[in-house]
Amino acid sequence: MTLEASVVHGDWEYQPVRLPRDVTRLNATAELGLRSRFGGWELARTLLYADGTRKVWLRRKLSRMREGAAV
Repeated sequence: MTLEASVVHGDWEYQPVRLPRDVTRLNATAELGLRSRFGGWELARTLLYADGTRKVWLRRKLSRMREGAAV
């Protein structure tokens, strides 16, 4: 899995994640589930490319504490 830079848009923070074609659906589900449970992320969008790689966008609501820490 390849993490890209987070993007803030409005009240949401987005985290793009690239999944190589050799990552099984079960392994992807487990990894994204951990990010959801412990990082507060939820699945926003998925995109499947012709070469078998997938890109998913995770999002989470910005909290005032995270906003202050990022500045």
